[in-house]
Amino acid sequence: MKIEVTGPVNLWWFKSQVRLCGGHVVLGFKFQSEHSLCSSGPEFCTCGISAQNANGAKNSSDDLSLTLYQYKTCPFCSKVRAFLDFHGLPYKVVEVNPVMRTEIKFSSYRKVPILMAEPGDKMQINDSSVIISAMKTYLITRHKDLKRVVSFYPEMKSKDENGKEITEYNNKYWVMLEDQDVLQYYPNKEARKEEMKWRMWADDWLVHLISPNVYRTPSEALASFDYIVQEGKFGKVEGFFAKYFGAAAMYFVSKRLKSRHNLQDNVREDLYKAANKWVAAVGSHRKFMGGSTPNLADLAVYGVLRVMEGLEAFNDLMINTKIKPWYKQMEEIIQEKQKAEH
Repeated sequence: MKIEVTGPVNLWWFKSQVRLCGGHVVLGFKFQSEHSLCSSGPEFCTCGISAQNANGAKNSSDDLSLTLYQYKTCPFCSKVRAFLDFHGLPYKVVEVNPVMRTEIKFSSYRKVPILMAEPGDKMQINDSSVIISAMKTYLITRHKDLKRVVSFYPEMKSKDENGKEITEYNNKYWVMLEDQDVLQYYPNKEARKEEMKWRMWADDWLVHLISPNVYRTPSEALASFDYIVQEGKFGKVEGFFAKYFGAAAMYFVSKRLKSRHNLQDNVREDLYKAANKWVAAVGSHRKFMGGSTPNLADLAVYGVLRVMEGLEAFNDLMINTKIKPWYKQMEEIIQEKQKAEH
């Protein structure tokens, strides 16, 4: 369940597509993640949460109130929403202006997603995989101490080959379980390793296939920006300029991304190959990688692919690969979880 709070839009936000093309560019935005805790920020009212874990048991979350700062078309943000929706966690959504980012001015961390958790000491959690691992750990653990849980994922700062500071996190794909809980959530060690492997794959490979496919041709780039403008609630004049200038810019950026990630001339082939690789990993002997219910890898892959819905690339993916049955089952089970909470 979510409550949408939409931030302002800016006519010139599409300029950032070229300036920010060094990171993950998906549907017109650049997405990176780094860690930064901040104790100050806007005040939000609290609401109680009684969430279900993957096995259907109720998890008391001690009146935790969650606010997700996001770009709707960001696959990393979509991953977090898929996780929260599947686990029945109520949350507010604040849509961030991709240029001004005034909605996150309270934070020194300037990228999305950001998850703010209250009451008590206000906690800011950054990086989609850290958010998911930390919140899953919090739901499972008997000691509801979110600050302690977040401490399991310490940040590590370093510099890349260009001397730019980057931030990573230890344990970001680990759900921190007590010994007595391990077998309840993972039937064997291989299941845990498998989940981590494919969560990493979604972040390190699958996400890089999105932009080259949705901006593959001028017409697809235009359709993608038409979608962005609709979601961003642009004014008529603003929408016109954002749509046409933004689409042109991202068409050329997508070509550079194709080269950077060594994709085939026909980038659809890489997307199809990735989808079928995932389906093969799930196998025919189970409904989801998590078995009868999705695990965190299922939610990650679904969240990344979902940002293409309504676009030509998504339709082609459903037609030309074996992923549709799995995808539709994911869609249905998340919708069922959301209905159960109403």
